[in-house]
Amino acid sequence: MSKDKKSTAAAAPVHKGKKEGFAFGPENYKLMIIGLIVLFSGYLLMVGGGSDDPAVFNPEIFSFRRITLAPIVILVGFVIVLISIMKKSKS
Repeated sequence: MSKDKKSTAAAAPVHKGKKEGFAFGPENYKLMIIGLIVLFSGYLLMVGGGSDDPAVFNPEIFSFRRITLAPIVILVGFVIVLISIMKKSKS
């Protein structure tokens, strides 16, 4: 092969009909941010209930908020994030 000819084997293939850009659309990013906020709030609901003194038991650690509500909120957040990833963007 001569030096003046360029090799086309190293060039990236061009797909017709596909636009280059972001992997997700704006709706996907909005849903993902909402899901991350819900996840963060679920983890915040789980915080606390401990005792400063290890010899003293604090029954607040077994409250409804920490045992039931926070895990449900976290699962809802993961579902929202999963939906935001799987949703096909309109653009």
